[in-house]
Amino acid sequence: MSTASARSPDHPPAGALLGALAAALAQAGSPWRSAPLTWMPDKGLAHDHVRLEGTGLLARIPKQSQMGLDAEGNLRYQRACFERAYASAHTPRLAGWLPVSAALPRGALLVEEVAGQPARLPADLPALADALARLHRLPLPEAAARAPLSSPPDALLAQWDEIATQALHFDAAGVDPAARRAIARQLERLRVALERPARPPQRLIAFDAHPGNFLLRADGSAVLVDLEKCRYGTPGLDLAHASLYTSTTWDRDSCAVLAPGAVLAFYRQWEARAGCELADAARPWHTLLRRAMWLWSVSWCAKWRVASARAPDPRPSGEDWSAERSSRALVDHVRERVDHYLSPEVVLRLTEEFDALDEALR
Repeated sequence: MSTASARSPDHPPAGALLGALAAALAQAGSPWRSAPLTWMPDKGLAHDHVRLEGTGLLARIPKQSQMGLDAEGNLRYQRACFERAYASAHTPRLAGWLPVSAALPRGALLVEEVAGQPARLPADLPALADALARLHRLPLPEAAARAPLSSPPDALLAQWDEIATQALHFDAAGVDPAARRAIARQLERLRVALERPARPPQRLIAFDAHPGNFLLRADGSAVLVDLEKCRYGTPGLDLAHASLYTSTTWDRDSCAVLAPGAVLAFYRQWEARAGCELADAARPWHTLLRRAMWLWSVSWCAKWRVASARAPDPRPSGEDWSAERSSRALVDHVRERVDHYLSPEVVLRLTEEFDALDEALR
């Protein structure tokens, strides 16, 4: 078994992770149990990744459940995300999984390692729009067949509930009063809009479609590689998450500030690929859902600022945003981004940009 460079002192060493994975593969009698293992750089707050050399596979080892599920439920949920999204031809193949065990208390998925490069913005926005349109065009199952994926009766009210719950952290997070006032105005606009009975179309969505979660294949097609938060909701949330400032500047490898014209072109590309029926139904909701996704993002920033200071939860279940779960470099990057997005300058600028895009996106 190969070794990997040691992590920062505030994170379990890579050797322990590789040993645990090797033990789990052997215990499961996996056909890949003899593959050399290489830990990959820590880039996400929810998973560790290990390459199974020579197999074309990665092990996705959960650090936590962003859906707040227990270990078994989290593994089952993520399996369903990969299985259902794969029909779009723009997500990795699920090759297998390792059950919850003493070695891996949250189990692991074994997924295709996509050979590709990080998204370059704005040049690769059409490819991202194509990939999302293929996902959103998948047939919507009957309600009884959607489990275990989340499928609330009213996706917008469910989104509001998530935002409202996360917003409870604004006080403890010490968000600047000017930023709080601007956010409060946007929250009120969203609340009033949700009182209307009309609702946008419902489809399978990723709910984590920021550009850093895409890789571009050699043929120019985009692959969405992080699927743990899929749900049956409204496509406009994915479109917003792929093109908001808080998304396009999140990941170092794909960081870019999009001009309004690039954002508009991205939406128009998605509409062209999604088909007239879905595009026409979704278009009136674009602006409202950009606000909703941004409010979800900034309220998550407040939540992370508070929760990351906590000690790791010893139980292998539910959410756990403790900074001790990730490398120091990753935590430092997330903290810098969170501070930036919650600053009054950025909050006020983005709320002004929402108004400027309103007419163009209608």
